[in-house]
Amino acid sequence: MELPGLAFAVWMFICFYASVDGYPSGKIREACTSMVPCHGSSPQLSPEHTITVNGTEFKPGDNIEVHLSGPDFEGFFIQARDAEHLDSPAVGSFMLVDRRLSQLLTCGRTKNSAVSHTSKTKKKYIQVYWIAPGDAPKRVQFLATVVKKYKTFWVKIPGPVVSQPNALSPTTPLHATSEAISTSRPISYLSKPFNASGCGSMKFCIRNPSNCDPESASCFFLSFKQDKSSAFIEMSGPSEGYLAFALSHDQWMGDDDAYLCVNEDHRVHVSTAYLKGRSPPVLDSENALEDVSWRLVDGVLQCSFRRSIRLPAYEGRFNLDASYYIFLADGEASEGGLIYKHRHQPLITNGIYNVTGLPQDIGGSRSPRLIKAHGALMFVAWITTVSIGVIVARFFKPVWSHSFLFGKEMWFQVHRVLMLTTVMLTSISFVLPFIYRGGWSQQAGFHPYLGCTVMALTIFQPLMAGFRPSRHAPRRQLFNWFHWSTGTTARILAVVTMFLGMDLPALDLPDPWDTYTMIGFVAWHVSIDVLLEIQSYCLVRKVEVIEDDRVQILQSLTSAEAEGRLFKQIVLTIYVCGNTVFLIAFLAAINQI
Repeated sequence: MELPGLAFAVWMFICFYASVDGYPSGKIREACTSMVPCHGSSPQLSPEHTITVNGTEFKPGDNIEVHLSGPDFEGFFIQARDAEHLDSPAVGSFMLVDRRLSQLLTCGRTKNSAVSHTSKTKKKYIQVYWIAPGDAPKRVQFLATVVKKYKTFWVKIPGPVVSQPNALSPTTPLHATSEAISTSRPISYLSKPFNASGCGSMKFCIRNPSNCDPESASCFFLSFKQDKSSAFIEMSGPSEGYLAFALSHDQWMGDDDAYLCVNEDHRVHVSTAYLKGRSPPVLDSENALEDVSWRLVDGVLQCSFRRSIRLPAYEGRFNLDASYYIFLADGEASEGGLIYKHRHQPLITNGIYNVTGLPQDIGGSRSPRLIKAHGALMFVAWITTVSIGVIVARFFKPVWSHSFLFGKEMWFQVHRVLMLTTVMLTSISFVLPFIYRGGWSQQAGFHPYLGCTVMALTIFQPLMAGFRPSRHAPRRQLFNWFHWSTGTTARILAVVTMFLGMDLPALDLPDPWDTYTMIGFVAWHVSIDVLLEIQSYCLVRKVEVIEDDRVQILQSLTSAEAEGRLFKQIVLTIYVCGNTVFLIAFLAAINQI
């Protein structure tokens, strides 16, 4: 067989083999050149999806925001190519916004030069950033392949063309331009870790966890020390990617003065940046920092530098003699120094501070107070009040049926108070994230959808109870079944929602502790439920085997009821104590973040 024929046979084999299940994981490097998925069918002609960008011109190093949107689709593949030669290799590299939906691929020799899906999960919208390289052609066009279903896909959907108006000619050496604009300053290497000496007395410090030792491998540390008309700044923390802090007028990312220490090929580059909205930081071409030093040892990144308190000549640099909220974030960086979105919620100070004013030693929180309150109230409602209320209604009717409270049976009053408390706590907790976000969150996955479902069931349950038929009415059994099924569904969905919410960036309880603790609570509740069910069954069986003697039956019933009452009260006490332990553990974890 001739070589071209052999190559064709190999290509056909790859396509046939891949077509068994396509590329559900998005690892589609085989399609880098053709952008054609090996799905065994022909592509569609009229695309339903569109590519949009946030600009029409670029210069080397710029970030172009790229959007792919349209009806539900399972897979995608995005590249940028020379608009004059669309069969040429991919141009530039990409940076992700949501790593759950998209991943970076390397096509040819260019790292991160393509973006694809991570799973077959249906999507309507993808956002990424394209970073213009130094050797980009004058005109660049974005292309996308979109898979709606296995046999339904579109190849090389044409997107917008962006251009660089003052592109260098091929004969112009790029390094000469770089040298001409270089304003780098001397950089030294730190010989030892930072320390907390002088925090609160000579310098302004932020530490997370509070009062941690900056020499430890788990401490995030930021300090400011005024020296006449300048401030010396130290920043360290566990990160092999980047550390950054920002000065902000509010507790929202955007329009902020940022400072980044980025690990690029085991060397740390320190630079200033301006944060615009939730877009990646725009690095400044001119650096206003002096006395830059760094250290990278055992996964701990450290950097220090000096800047003037006032920098009127530098746009975007805030004066350090005013008060701001302070953000401290960390995340991953690629080998080329490109930074990704921070791995978890940044630490944010609880108030505004003047870092050159009175020295203080403070902490911060990686979770906003409203989100903390949301989580705490939900835990109180669905770990304590609901669980105890259900146990009381299910097993304490015969125990407390002869005890009355405000004219009603005690079990009913206790059950009603606990359930109404659940409705109140859930309702208050439900509105807090909307107040914090100012609307619906697109980044929280299924958590808000399930939360809305739980809220609806929580409101529906007491409304349904208000129309409860009398005890001997024909429809009472139907009501009991609906009441039980609605409550059980709400409890199950609430637990699932809490599982999902514990790992969201705004709360992000310690992992895997949060998962194991929630599993422990579910197991604890189920075991108590099973234990009481077994006890009730044994009690019934004990009465049934009594000899047919009326006096003996009455005596045995009285004795069995007494035993059952005591046992259930002991179990309830243990259950309440156990639930309290779980609740305290969760509340303590929320307080620590």
